[in-house]
Amino acid sequence: MPALGLLLLSMMGVGQHMEASVSEGVHSSQLLSRADWGARAPKQVDYFTGPAPYVIIHHSYIPAACFNTPDCMRSMRDMQNFHQVDRGWNDIGYSFGIGGDGMIYTGRGFNVVGAHSPKYNDKSVGIVFIGDWRTELPPANMLQAAKDLIAFGVAQGYIDAAYKLLGHRQVRETECPGGRLFKEISSWPHFTNITTPPIALPALPSQHDLAKKV
Repeated sequence: MPALGLLLLSMMGVGQHMEASVSEGVHSSQLLSRADWGARAPKQVDYFTGPAPYVIIHHSYIPAACFNTPDCMRSMRDMQNFHQVDRGWNDIGYSFGIGGDGMIYTGRGFNVVGAHSPKYNDKSVGIVFIGDWRTELPPANMLQAAKDLIAFGVAQGYIDAAYKLLGHRQVRETECPGGRLFKEISSWPHFTNITTPPIALPALPSQHDLAKKV
């Protein structure tokens, strides 16, 4: 594990910086709070005891990729509206979102039961890459932001140091997180090969993929 120099973030405060010093250099990713992107209040918040043993990667499919902060904020609101209003869930399903602007967007946050991966929602951090990443690789700033978020979660005890990294398709019949992104995360530390269910065709958008109201 590389040496980490992280600034403690307030999950409900204004956007702050998370800095991780790694062997290749110094990376800095900015985490935006729910208030920053205009989130509606959750209907209910259920917590689980951490640290989370799993990190599960998704792509949104829809909304499409966003590359500036106003558009990414709008995408987060669109996903929350679909999940909370149309689906009747408690909140946006994911723990965090990653935008093409390189920003990290707080969804449900750490140690909050999510609605992104049945049977894993109470033991995982669900990270969604905004966009359709079936054939294209997310830009480097998105990949780095996700890595920084995971490193921060481990350093602060929200994520188990021996966590297992999974793609959504490994725990549910879906093409999510997209073939190209899945190939990428397969090379990341902690990626874990588990029995993969058949891929549903056509691809199911990640945020449309659950029936349980949570």
